[in-house]
Amino acid sequence: MLSIFNISSTGVNFYKNSLDAIAYNVANINTVRSMEQSAVRRQTVVGTADASPAPSMVGTGGTVGNGVSFKMVQSDSGEGLVTFDPEHPLANEDGYVRRPDIDLTTEMADMIIAQRGYQANLAVIQRATESYQAALQLGK
Repeated sequence: MLSIFNISSTGVNFYKNSLDAIAYNVANINTVRSMEQSAVRRQTVVGTADASPAPSMVGTGGTVGNGVSFKMVQSDSGEGLVTFDPEHPLANEDGYVRRPDIDLTTEMADMIIAQRGYQANLAVIQRATESYQAALQLGK
């Protein structure tokens, strides 16, 4: 009966971690490193539906999932963007530095999606709470 809270909480947790990864990417978008170091790598959160079914819902004859499981993933390449900036203190003898290969437009679009997903899961929890409270009032 209370699986709705467990399922929605996995969604809230997934989107919270997505927003954390996006914040990391945006905060490091202008981080410059020397050519000897690897560039800051973009982080993303990858989610998968939890395949193990929860007990069947009363009256539905079916099962529901257990929410979402996820893991933090970094981009494969630490090479980043090699840019010519001879005035930068970290530039090598040829004047090159490494910058992260992070696109601000992509991060902002991902942030909007994560924000909406977070809000939607919180709304489900709020509506379920209201419904259960209304059901408890019926017995009075």
